[in-house]
Amino acid sequence: MAIPGFQEFMYPFLKIMEDGNEHSLSEVYSRLADEFNMSEEEKEELLPSGKQRVLHNRIGWTRTYLNKAGLIKTIRRGNYVITDRGRQLLIDPNVNKIDNAFLMRYEEFQVFKNKGALKPTLIIPPVVEDSTPLEEIEKNYRILKEEAKEDLLDKVKNGTPLFFERLVVELLVAMGYGGSISDAGQAIGRSGDEGIDGIIKEDVLGLDMIYLQAKRWENTVTRPEIQKFAGSLEGQRARKGVFITTSNFSEGAKEFVRMIDKKIILIDGDALTEYVFTYNIGVGHEETFIIKKVDEDYFGEE
Repeated sequence: MAIPGFQEFMYPFLKIMEDGNEHSLSEVYSRLADEFNMSEEEKEELLPSGKQRVLHNRIGWTRTYLNKAGLIKTIRRGNYVITDRGRQLLIDPNVNKIDNAFLMRYEEFQVFKNKGALKPTLIIPPVVEDSTPLEEIEKNYRILKEEAKEDLLDKVKNGTPLFFERLVVELLVAMGYGGSISDAGQAIGRSGDEGIDGIIKEDVLGLDMIYLQAKRWENTVTRPEIQKFAGSLEGQRARKGVFITTSNFSEGAKEFVRMIDKKIILIDGDALTEYVFTYNIGVGHEETFIIKKVDEDYFGEE
């Protein structure tokens, strides 16, 4: 038999979680393969890239979609449990199948499918019959990117202070600030409150300096915090500042930086992971596809 599509794994995956216990992804791979009576050859079949098993890739996406819909949740890396929403779904006698269209009833899943869309107010439907192959590739690329960004932010929030410091230093140097890794590392230090602060060079020569604060916080950063940061610029004789947080900024905080003379850049969790993704900090290339088309000029009349 052909290996089932990832949507076919959704309901059986959730059923495995039904007992409320913690289950590892490796266990789910094995149990779903047995449930669908897959042969050893099918279990070992690789993607065209040769880098991952087809079975693992599809069940991995099943896991992602169920997680984004709030039906399961991560306990620790590679381990999951069912949520109350997932339990309620399984006791519904009218539900015996889950697919993309079904998951669109959940707002969190709608947001996930729509992240990165050109028109954020519109929800991308599970099937777009009039979209071109290139449009489908672009849409799915956005989904893959947002999934990677969310994973990045989760790792930053759950990492050590030293890891957070290293990530910020490497990012700033990759963006052209701070001089060398050594220079930036010496200029930036941990503040003791799940954050770091310091002064970095705006350019390699250090013609201007930038005061930095980076806070690994869950709560929204409000105006008083930014006001204190602006006051710190005076004490450091800095005219420019960058405030980074893993959470977000209140509207009052954003309005304050628009009102003052000093230049302060606010980078929230979403922007931080966008920069980390763009400058290839902690991410690698999974696969590269080059889309080619016929060069009409080459075949044109001479």
